[in-house]
Amino acid sequence: MFKFLTNRPFWVNLLAAGLLVFLMIFIFLQLLAVITKHGQYLTVPSVTGKKTADAVKFLESKGFEVVIQDSVYTDSAKMGIVLRQLPDPNATVKVNRTVFLTVNRLTLPLVDMPSLEGKTVNFAIDILRRSHLLLGDTVYQPHFMRGSILSQSFKGKDIKSGSKIPWGSSIDLVIGKGLGEERIIVPMLDGLTFAEAKIVLEQSGIILGATIVDPGVTDTLAGFVYGQIPPRYDEDKVPVYIQPGQIMDIHISRQPKSSTDSTRVQQTN
Repeated sequence: MFKFLTNRPFWVNLLAAGLLVFLMIFIFLQLLAVITKHGQYLTVPSVTGKKTADAVKFLESKGFEVVIQDSVYTDSAKMGIVLRQLPDPNATVKVNRTVFLTVNRLTLPLVDMPSLEGKTVNFAIDILRRSHLLLGDTVYQPHFMRGSILSQSFKGKDIKSGSKIPWGSSIDLVIGKGLGEERIIVPMLDGLTFAEAKIVLEQSGIILGATIVDPGVTDTLAGFVYGQIPPRYDEDKVPVYIQPGQIMDIHISRQPKSSTDSTRVQQTN
């Protein structure tokens, strides 16, 4: 064999080697085309609106790779469905092309509770909308801050700004309705415990203002009221009137004090 090759002209051997190399390259390219499915194309089907699991299974059965590119949330579509896809539906792509999906989350995202207290009703509603929250029940109570938000609550409990709550939650608001024309006699709080005084004020629609606590009081709720502003009677013993929504300040001591002490506090203030 070696003698046969050596007896042939050099150029013949060179040509044979070139043909052999060409044949090997040709076979390699053909095998590569089969492996990579070169020249084969597919039309991307539409999976928008389908459940994510169903969309992935369907695309893989058609010869596509699938990647969940993003998970977002919108309340205008069902949870867990495909919102967008890339490439777009009906696009022509090579076999084994990756399809990227954007899906709607299966769980509600959490948002920060905004601060609404002191805001006007319209402004508060706009803040809720921009925070992806809803307006729940509204209750009006006498207060000099007419049309302003007095408190905010979620599921019956007060909620602080910055608290995390689910997207789309309903927020209940207490709104001031002004003082109106109603006038009532200032309630007598002297001698009541602080807890009892708070109940009387709430029932009268009067707002508790400053609470001045004497030294030595360790349990404010169990302390006793011995002074109030405004007082129940003026210096001429004429009843003093107040409007629901106005503010009363009170003084608290550890033990009940005499009416003389109460009168002294009211006159001093």
